[in-house]
Amino acid sequence: MKFSIVTFGCRVNQADSLHLEEDLRRRGAEPASTENADLVVVNTCSVTASADQGARQAIRRIARLNPAAKIVATGCYATRRPDDVASLPGVVRVVRNDDKLQLSELIELPTAERFGGGDGPCGSPLEPGMAGRTAFTLRVQTGCDESCSYCIIPTTRGAGRSMPIAAVVREARRVAESGFKEIALTGVHLGSYGRDLTPSSSLTELLRALQDAELDATFRISSLEPMDCTADIVSLVALSGGTFAPHFHLPLQHASDRMLGSMRRPYTLGRYRALVDSIIDRLPHASIGSDMIVGFPGETDDDFAENLAYLESSPLSHLHVFPYSDRPGTAASGMRDKVDGDSIRRRGAALREVGARLATRFRESQVGTIRPGLTLDDGTFVVTDNYLKVRIAPGFSRNERIRVRLTSVNAAVIACRSQDLSALAVESPQPIATP
Repeated sequence: MKFSIVTFGCRVNQADSLHLEEDLRRRGAEPASTENADLVVVNTCSVTASADQGARQAIRRIARLNPAAKIVATGCYATRRPDDVASLPGVVRVVRNDDKLQLSELIELPTAERFGGGDGPCGSPLEPGMAGRTAFTLRVQTGCDESCSYCIIPTTRGAGRSMPIAAVVREARRVAESGFKEIALTGVHLGSYGRDLTPSSSLTELLRALQDAELDATFRISSLEPMDCTADIVSLVALSGGTFAPHFHLPLQHASDRMLGSMRRPYTLGRYRALVDSIIDRLPHASIGSDMIVGFPGETDDDFAENLAYLESSPLSHLHVFPYSDRPGTAASGMRDKVDGDSIRRRGAALREVGARLATRFRESQVGTIRPGLTLDDGTFVVTDNYLKVRIAPGFSRNERIRVRLTSVNAAVIACRSQDLSALAVESPQPIATP
C-alpha cells in the first residue's frame, strides 16, 4: 500500500506525522505523492479559521486529484468538528487526537503489505530524510492546562500529559543512533513538561538528563511560553557546549499589557523584555522568534502602537504574525469590540514589515561570524545553530555537520567540515564550499 501524509500547523503536528510515517513504513507501507497514494492521512490544525479552511481545501483537492484514495483525517480540526470533516469527499475515517498515534493500528492493511521489504523486522527503517525531514521532531508533551482566552487547543488536545524522562532519553537515543544529528523537542505546552508526572518533574530536569546522556545530537527547544523560560533553562543552554542550540521561540502575542490581560497571558511586557534581554546578555548570537496576534477584540490604535514601539527596538530575530479569528467556545469569541477586517489586515501588514526588518538586522549582525550548522535537502542549504538558513555551493551531502562563515546578508557563505576550520579564516568575495 502507498501512503501520503499532509500536515498542517505546528511542530507538534509535525512530530505526530513523523511518528505516523515511521509506523506505516514499519508495517510495510510505502510513501508516495498524494496523487498516487492509496491512503492519504491529513493531519489538521485548528488554531485559526484559516487553518480549518486550509484543511478543507486540501481534502477536497486530494479527493479531486486522486478519487481512489482513502482519506483519513486527524488532528485538532478533525477532533473539534468530526462530523464536518467526515462529510468531506473521500474521507473514510476521522481519528481524534487521543487516538492519533495508534492510527496505523486502526487502519486495515492487507497482510501481504504489512510485512513489506526493507531493513529490520518490518518495512523501512527510521532514517534522516524520512518525511523530507533532516532534523527529527520529538514530541515530549501534549495537552495544555492554561486558559488563554483566544485558544481552542486545550479543548482539542486535553490536559497536559508528559512522556517520562527515561522514555524521552530512550527515544532520543534511538533517533540519534538512527543517524539524526538534530532533534527538536516540542509539546503543546512544552514549558509545563513534567508537572503531571509522579513524582513531578520539570523541563529543566529533562534537559539535564538529555545532556547527561551524551548523545550524538544537538537539541533545539521549540516554542516556550515566556513564563516557562526560566533563568536555569537559559543558563543550561548557554553552558551546554553546543548540546542545545542558541535558539528560542517565545510567543509575546501583544506588547500592550491591557491586551495581554484580556488574552489571559500570565506575564507583562516588562517581564518579557527582561527575559529576552537576559538571553542576549548570555548568548549574544542567539536567535529569538516570537508570535504576535493582531486584531484581538478591543485592540485600539494605541494598543497596536505599543507593538510597534517595542518590536522595533527589541532583540527579536523573526516574527510570526497571526490575524485574530474567533474560535467558537473560547472566551474571546464572546467579547465585544471586534476589530474590523481592514484594520486587522493593515495592522498585520505593518507587523510583518517590522518582522522583515528584524530578520534582516539579525542576519546583518551575523555577517563575519562562524556558526556550526547542519546541511539540508541536497546539501546546498545549511541551518545554523542560531536558526539561519543559508545557501552554500555544492560539495556536501545532506545531514552533515559543518561550520559556515557568513560573508553576506544574502546568505553567501564559506563552508567547511568541522575538522578543516582553517578554510574559514580566508576572506573570499565569492560563496564557496570546501568539501
